[in-house]
Amino acid sequence: TALPISSALHLMKPGFDVVKRWVNEAQQALSSDNTMVQYHALGVLYHIKKRDRLAISKLVDKYSRSGLRSPYAYCMLIRIAAKVLEEEEQGSDSSLYDFLETCLRHKSEMVIYEAARALVNLKNISARDLAPAISVLQLFLSSPKPTLRFAAVRTLNKVAMSHPLSVTTCNLDLEGLISDVNRSIATLAITTLLKTGSEGSVDRLMKQISSFMSEISDEFKIVVVDAIKSLCLKYPRKHNVMMSYLATMLRDEGGYDYKKAIADTLITIIEEHADAKELGLSHLCEFIEDCEHTVLAKRILHLLGKEGPRTPQPSKYIRFIYNRVILEKPSVRAAAVSALARFGAASEQLTASVIVLLSRCLVDEDDEVRDRATFYKTVLEQKQKTLTSQFVLNSLNVSVVGLERALHQYVQEPSDTPFDLKTVPLATTLPSGGVGDATRGGTEAGAATGAGKAAPVAASRQDVYAEQLGLIPEFAHLGPLFKSSPKPVELTESETEYVVQCVKHTFMRHRSEERF
Repeated sequence: TALPISSALHLMKPGFDVVKRWVNEAQQALSSDNTMVQYHALGVLYHIKKRDRLAISKLVDKYSRSGLRSPYAYCMLIRIAAKVLEEEEQGSDSSLYDFLETCLRHKSEMVIYEAARALVNLKNISARDLAPAISVLQLFLSSPKPTLRFAAVRTLNKVAMSHPLSVTTCNLDLEGLISDVNRSIATLAITTLLKTGSEGSVDRLMKQISSFMSEISDEFKIVVVDAIKSLCLKYPRKHNVMMSYLATMLRDEGGYDYKKAIADTLITIIEEHADAKELGLSHLCEFIEDCEHTVLAKRILHLLGKEGPRTPQPSKYIRFIYNRVILEKPSVRAAAVSALARFGAASEQLTASVIVLLSRCLVDEDDEVRDRATFYKTVLEQKQKTLTSQFVLNSLNVSVVGLERALHQYVQEPSDTPFDLKTVPLATTLPSGGVGDATRGGTEAGAATGAGKAAPVAASRQDVYAEQLGLIPEFAHLGPLFKSSPKPVELTESETEYVVQCVKHTFMRHRSEERF
């Protein structure tokens, strides 16, 4: 019996009109003693009736009352019931909610977990209604089966994002999992504790984390770093403990993504808490002394040039910056020269010393380093605040792509009028990981320049998309980019762990024209 029922599921898409006539046979198969037959039969009935909401409600109501022998069929019924609850926006007063709660006492662990997972994933559920599911998941944390422990801690980790107080009852059990032989379980346990822990438990958690960080992969380390970042923003008075621990992690072995996550966390803490600025900058200075990642070194040098002159003792950072001029690659040396110039421009006491250091850079073997040193040295020697403010402290805040396009257009159409930099759109935030950041940057720039300059900003953003898509060989046959959607569409909720956005692009060779 199992073979024709499972075949009906495969025929559902190409031959739905044929399969929908087998309703009676599927209902008869639901009374079978075979667990897989019952599971497949319920799947066939659901797919036949899924377009009829009333029929689905009756199906769930009927079999939730009569019960099923197969735990697999029970799991499918729980998923169907949860979907109906979401669509009809019914609360805990619904009979379907009572059915899900009843499944928490089922004899099968599979059914119990599926019911608990369905309950915690319901939208707009209160902490009181979450309690039965949390209690069941807490029992699974002490299960001898690794699969159950992993499933429970993974689900609790997700719940902790929206209802951290509800998960605090499981903290003792979660602390026991930090030493679990399965490092996936241990990582999820520690990140859950970081989301639910109190301010008094921070020191203990930091010590427990250090015991297993060397045994997990960079992927899991990044998850832990993100959890530390959230905890530091939640309890700002504990930033000293967490920043010291992050600095220790920076000195350990790890790939670029791992080191970037730590550096991003330290930079965020520095920007959010004024008290943490000096300590954070000191940790970053020590990191660039032995940093093998050029991108991170340049970013930290830029941060030092921006934040260092505002500290009580800015001179102590100059040694770290000038060391980069002596020891690093050309691109890092150029970034270090720019950072030094900012110190000279911001502090009159340091101007003379910075000019001497810039003079030593005039004989650098790289053109970019020499040009920057010559430019900044000349500006600083003028000792005019207007010049230093305009050319050193304040960078050129225009879109590079837009500037190139405007200059090209100006050259193509000669004019007696001098080129006006004000015609160039403001800089969009060029994305480090995706085009969504460029869109957000363009939106902010449009708000700053007003409605009158919305078109240039949109054009600049279009150029950014065109440049990025042009780098993908598979899109070459589509022709030039015609138009992109003005704003990215959110495909996920903003509160979820992973945020996904969609931007729609239309190409010249794949667009339809309407004639009126």
